[in-house]
Amino acid sequence: MFKFLKDVVGGSGTGIKDLPYNIGEPYHSAWGSWIHHRGTSKDDGSPVSIFTLSGSNAQDGHLAAGRNGVKRLRTVRHPNILSFLHSTEIETFDGGSSKVTIYIVTEPVMPLSDKVKELGLESTQRDEYYAWGLLQISKAVSFLNNDCKLVHGNVCLASVVVTQTLDWKLHAFDVLSEFDGSNETSSTQMLQYAWLVATQYKAMELAKSDWAVIKKSPPWAIDSWGMGCLIYELFSGLKLSKTEELRNTASIPKSLLPDYQRLLSSTPSRRLNTSKLIENSEYFQNKLVDTIHFMEILSLKDSVEKDTFFRKLPNLAEQLPRQIVLKKLLPLLASALEFGSAAAPALTALLKMGSWLSAEEFRVKILPTIIKLFASNDRAVRVSLLQHIEQFGESLSAQAVDEQVYPHVATGFSDTSAFLRELTLKSMLVLAPKLSQRTLSGSLLKHLSKLQVDEEAAIRTNTTILLGNIASYLNEGTRKRVLINAFTVRALRDTFPPARGAGIMALCATSSNYDITEIATRILPNVVVLTIDPDSDVRSKAFQAIDQFLLMAKQHYEKTNIAEATGGAGTGSSSIPGNASLLGWAMSSLTLKGKHSDHAPVASVSPSALTSTSSNATSAVDTPSTAPIRVSSTPDFTEHHAPPSPTSTDGWGELENGIDEEPENDKDGWDDLEPLEDTKPAPALINIQAAQRRPVSQPVSQTKASGIRPKSTSKLSKDEDDDLWGAIAAPAPKTSKPLNLKSAATDDDDPWAAIAAPAPTTRAKPLSSGRGRGAKPAAPKLGAQRINRTSSSGM
Repeated sequence: MFKFLKDVVGGSGTGIKDLPYNIGEPYHSAWGSWIHHRGTSKDDGSPVSIFTLSGSNAQDGHLAAGRNGVKRLRTVRHPNILSFLHSTEIETFDGGSSKVTIYIVTEPVMPLSDKVKELGLESTQRDEYYAWGLLQISKAVSFLNNDCKLVHGNVCLASVVVTQTLDWKLHAFDVLSEFDGSNETSSTQMLQYAWLVATQYKAMELAKSDWAVIKKSPPWAIDSWGMGCLIYELFSGLKLSKTEELRNTASIPKSLLPDYQRLLSSTPSRRLNTSKLIENSEYFQNKLVDTIHFMEILSLKDSVEKDTFFRKLPNLAEQLPRQIVLKKLLPLLASALEFGSAAAPALTALLKMGSWLSAEEFRVKILPTIIKLFASNDRAVRVSLLQHIEQFGESLSAQAVDEQVYPHVATGFSDTSAFLRELTLKSMLVLAPKLSQRTLSGSLLKHLSKLQVDEEAAIRTNTTILLGNIASYLNEGTRKRVLINAFTVRALRDTFPPARGAGIMALCATSSNYDITEIATRILPNVVVLTIDPDSDVRSKAFQAIDQFLLMAKQHYEKTNIAEATGGAGTGSSSIPGNASLLGWAMSSLTLKGKHSDHAPVASVSPSALTSTSSNATSAVDTPSTAPIRVSSTPDFTEHHAPPSPTSTDGWGELENGIDEEPENDKDGWDDLEPLEDTKPAPALINIQAAQRRPVSQPVSQTKASGIRPKSTSKLSKDEDDDLWGAIAAPAPKTSKPLNLKSAATDDDDPWAAIAAPAPTTRAKPLSSGRGRGAKPAAPKLGAQRINRTSSSGM
């Protein structure tokens, strides 16, 4: 028979035109004379089930009953009745004889007997699954008997199939007919094809062909008997061979036994209606049935009931049969989330169930739903997604993240909720590695630039931490233009101690990205200032960083000496081993509610607890410079003002691919920090450099009027104690390129406005061996302005 069917589909006869499906291997069992095959659609390869029935004579009674079954299955629709897709009848010729074959194509199912063996459930889980299945078949039978006034005629184990989601469905409608018991004078036999029903499955009145009794019986009498046969075969695990075996109730659950006996009552009128079985049976009251029933009517529940249910679901799912959870509950839950009927806590249950799937199944069944959820306007759903992003983020493809996920996640950077901004920031640890360079430089860095001046201190800290972690994903040009400015100009000047500590550790973690000139002129001067920071943790980190960068400078020095000795030129710089491991400091502090740690403490800080910093903290020199550094007269960091408002347009995000969406006159962000082209130094600066090349030794009393100041520096106070040039007693470091100073008009109250790094917070004393008017002239100071002493203390 199977060879014949393959020949039909392969091209013999007219089957290939009338049946757009491929026929596969048959199952071992099927109802009646039908053969149940696996199959696939020729259009899209989707799975289907194909039932075939063949006969040598077009008038064969089996074929006539089969046509009745096709007609009934096509017209009767119910969630617990097998779904009809396609049917056709084909006549083929082989050796002068003809054969007629009926094809019914349905949703993909498998026989219940095969599925029960495959699942192998035992004990409570088996009873729960059987209860759910029997409830579904009872609903189908009740629908036929009570709503449609139809009689199935042969409810048994063979007439039940199981879908891919483990739902039980009723089929085998060959015997199905209308119940016309009210018309006692009708001569038409009610069950025209009752002869197809095996004797052991026939009710007593049907076995005796007592049609008078049948017509006087309720419409459910015959099918209630069939339900009893189904229950016996299901729990005994044996196929019913004779009616007397129904008396053996040893395998029937005690909670179902009274209903089982009423279904098999010898008096048709006293048999239990399946609708009453559904309503009253204790056997159907269990966790699995209740859970699935709640999910099926979820749209009718209020928000409180939904929230309570979904909070309990993760623990409940562990107690239910695993296969039913994955194949039935999981699709229901995914659909509810996708269409908005489920509450945000349902995502926790979805991910917990999804963790039991293989990686490929998770990608196919869970990820499409999650990606769609990112577009949700429900803030609770967005928060839940970000809180659990580590569970599914690695499974997302780079294309999906860049094109579908990130555009929705990025809206959280500017959300009014600080908690959502923090979660959005944290999610970038997972998503950033999957973003394109254009998205990183053109969008993400712009958002991070604003978050680094956020009103929440913890968010500012965590932005620095995040930038240190994702630095390796930026291209070299972007790293050169962003990192030092972000860590020194902003992080090291922050009034929040953990933010300053994070800036130091970020510099250490990304030290391999800096050359020796940047280390000597832009990093070390900024870090040294923090060795007298009011916070002990910051001071400790500052000394660690100084040790690391000085070691790198020493390595460069040794390498340069060797190169000079051998006639070569030393280039580049080296970093200490194990530098990459410093990235680990950032992970534990990425939370608003975290405690201070040894490396990068982050705490939830209320706005009232934050101190303020200077609004000019983002001003910086464009290139590593050897220009004199203005010195503050006090190390008190609390005199700084609050950071700029996050709504300002300053930023360093427009750094790649020529993207520049900010106004050209916006000069207080990271994007104005790129090195300028080498230009001819100003005349005043040439004079300074010339002075630096020759020693100068003059009496202190003669130096008041001879100081040289660059034109770009702000006017100094008349008080000579504030003469900042005099604080630099050592010559400025030499560079191979002429120096360029950005002209800036600053005021004496903000000595940091025109430089790229914070200045030391103590004033250096003049290099002299004595004090007072009779002291010797000061030792030569290269490039330093003379200091006029106005106090007896020498300060």
